[in-house]
Amino acid sequence: MNFLSSFVTFENLHEVRRLCHWGPVIALSVIAICSTMAILDSIIWYWPLDTTGGSINFIMLINWTVLILYNYFNAMFVGPGYIPLGWKPENLQDTHYLQYCRVCQGYKAPRSHHCRKCNRCVMKMDHHCPWINNCCGHLNHAYFTSFLLLAPLGCSHAAIIFIMTMYTQLYERISFGWSTVKIDMSALRQFQPLMPFSIPAFAATLFALGLALGTTIAVGMLFFIQMKVILRNKTSIESWIEEKAKDRIQHYQTGEEFIFPYDLGSRWLNLKQVFTWSGTPKGDGIEWPVHPKCHQHTLTIEQLKQKADKRVRSVQYRAVEDYNGACCPLNKGLQTFFRTPCTEEPRIPLSKGDTILATRGTKWWMYGDKVLSEEEMAGGDRIRGWFPRRCVEKCHYDTAASDNTSDKKVN
Repeated sequence: MNFLSSFVTFENLHEVRRLCHWGPVIALSVIAICSTMAILDSIIWYWPLDTTGGSINFIMLINWTVLILYNYFNAMFVGPGYIPLGWKPENLQDTHYLQYCRVCQGYKAPRSHHCRKCNRCVMKMDHHCPWINNCCGHLNHAYFTSFLLLAPLGCSHAAIIFIMTMYTQLYERISFGWSTVKIDMSALRQFQPLMPFSIPAFAATLFALGLALGTTIAVGMLFFIQMKVILRNKTSIESWIEEKAKDRIQHYQTGEEFIFPYDLGSRWLNLKQVFTWSGTPKGDGIEWPVHPKCHQHTLTIEQLKQKADKRVRSVQYRAVEDYNGACCPLNKGLQTFFRTPCTEEPRIPLSKGDTILATRGTKWWMYGDKVLSEEEMAGGDRIRGWFPRRCVEKCHYDTAASDNTSDKKVN
């Protein structure tokens, strides 16, 4: 098993620290609670040693837990795959079509993106998932999606056990006037429960039922979102790039026709790019099969166009108040406090006189890049994030476009 071998060898022991994060702690706690309560309740409701159905039910329950954990830990520890530090294409002419990452000191291969959390350029990056405390990308996309499928299935099975356990136990103790609800439980009452179903047990089962139903709905929705992009051989980031490409073409009326290069025209072919019998996805994470009308750099060229358009549209602001970078600052007004952006994107501290190039915003917050000195830029630094709108004022003259014409290849 790939997971066991990777867990035993563990070339990078620091990967174990991924478990010390609120995402894995919550995810593993939910799995542990639902699995433990389902096993205990299945013993009360459907004794596995007396009937064939009970044995099958118990084996399936254990099977769900093993498969869920197998795919979860593979998604976490196998990781998405990273572009080698200092990478550049074999044909140096192709560097004109690629973005340069100052942090990794190399070029970004097609479909790769730099992750601020992992601090590396990730192969075919879909997103950074806090629940596995790692990115979802080229190497672990199949494991992550399998986990999103198996978790709702396992929780649905557990929810049925919870409901039937509470029903059978309460049916024997309390009459709710369910004269029309009759379920034959004679086959399941061939033994006396080994564990009493007390009030604490009922409360624990009810709590586990809530977790199971919530997980089924939330994770099930994530599974359908992932399958939607996988069947088109996209990632969540690439879906956003495609949408912005269409908006750019419509805004400037360029008459271009943007074709997403990695859609192979068949859902089955797209699916096989991620899911394989060996568990290892196709490709090396650098070069990809593309649409006949496209080439390897179709998408990267579109990204460069969008970044150039973004620089043109950016607006220059100057900080008039100090801001310490707090997520919910108390000294910047109640609206700023309560309307803080619901995102993991960073906040940037500001000092009076700082210059910021804002690219988007809300009524109370703005997002942009802080203008840095040449020494800071040479060191690969880039500071961008959210800041309160009340801390800045628009410059009377906007030199955003001219100041950034030479900065063509950034993270």
